[in-house]
Amino acid sequence: MANIDMAKILADLDRGASGGDARVPKTKLVCTLGPASRTVPMLEKLLRAGMNVARFNFSHGTHEYHQETLDNLRQAMHNTGILCAVMLDTKGPEIRTGFLKDGKPIKLTKGQEITVTTDYDIKGDENTIAMSYKKLPVDVKPGNVILCADGTISLAVLSCDPDAGTVRCRCENTAMLGERKNCNLPGIVVDLPTLTEKDKEDILGWGVPNDIDMIALSFVRKGSDLVTVRQVLGQHAKRIKLMSKVENQEGVVNFDEILRETDAFMVARGDLGMEIPVEKIFLAQKMMIYKCNIAGKPVVTATQMLESMIKSPRPTRAEATDVANAVLDGTDCVMLSGESAAGAYPEVAVKIMARICIEAESSLDHEAVFKAMISSEGPARHSLIYRGLIPLLAEGSAKATDSESTEVILEAALKSAVQKQLCKPGDAIVALHRIGVASVIKICIVK
Repeated sequence: MANIDMAKILADLDRGASGGDARVPKTKLVCTLGPASRTVPMLEKLLRAGMNVARFNFSHGTHEYHQETLDNLRQAMHNTGILCAVMLDTKGPEIRTGFLKDGKPIKLTKGQEITVTTDYDIKGDENTIAMSYKKLPVDVKPGNVILCADGTISLAVLSCDPDAGTVRCRCENTAMLGERKNCNLPGIVVDLPTLTEKDKEDILGWGVPNDIDMIALSFVRKGSDLVTVRQVLGQHAKRIKLMSKVENQEGVVNFDEILRETDAFMVARGDLGMEIPVEKIFLAQKMMIYKCNIAGKPVVTATQMLESMIKSPRPTRAEATDVANAVLDGTDCVMLSGESAAGAYPEVAVKIMARICIEAESSLDHEAVFKAMISSEGPARHSLIYRGLIPLLAEGSAKATDSESTEVILEAALKSAVQKQLCKPGDAIVALHRIGVASVIKICIVK
């Protein structure tokens, strides 16, 4: 990227402004469907704008609601001739606060003490609130923190009474708390099932009959979670891909074993951002994408990518940079949530995200990398630069022809792949490379 001419930044502005850019991003676009994007006309617009995967969020909506949306999507695919994969995103296990007296939000003041009870029948007030996790008094300890309502409320644990099923806390900030708000327990290993009964009903009662393509699993915490889900799927596990969402510290610790078992991965930065320090989210994202690239498994980057476009026709500069940097990190897909599900500009959001991806992809000088790799004198060294390319060491001559150098690198690549157990002798490998300006596809038998 250091060799990019600054004039390139201003190039093609007329084409981009007029909407005449016919380029298609290599990065795939995942769009969450909802009230703003479930009609046939709007779905046709999203497909033409670049939607590759439709996400059905089962944290909201009934089976009947999602069925109508899916039927409309398939009609839109038929009308446009554009294919789109279908993703079911499970609600997953969760911890929520309880109901409140009169159903009205309560004010929690910084420094005040409050009791949290696991008796979910109790209607809360300023002195006591309920929480749905029965093992809360056993799992948390004084000094731990409970985060409520997307992290807007922080409760410091003072004492626990397992017999009474209560936890005494101190409010760390002043805020309003409504009913049924989500909760996070940073650093706590929670004892919750991989799939809730609702998740099983959603998958087996809706997903399987509708021949969905993939399931995004919320709050995956260990590799065995994937084994459990495949057992639930039974014979259908062969055709439905599993995408893991790591959303707490336990999942981060067990990331490598989760990656071994999963078919794909989602960097879900929402809940994860409440489980780990906010200043470390970028590092977690880069690490996860890098490891997915090495393993050759698709990875989606999600949450708040163009969130301001829920209300605005243009993203913030930080959001545009966030999307581009995810592409440069090596993500295979980027995802829209509220922007496409409930936003005022779903089609515009998809178009802008596609354009950002195209520009990010074009900023890498692939030709220079290729030439440097095949014509450098002595050992040619190349590190992982983009989606699934594996670092390897190959020897070549600066005087070798493009064809000869390519053969050397191809031989070294196959040798490296065997050593990394990506393939074995006798396997047939499809190699895609370039000699000069000609693109070449070659079928090789591993020796």
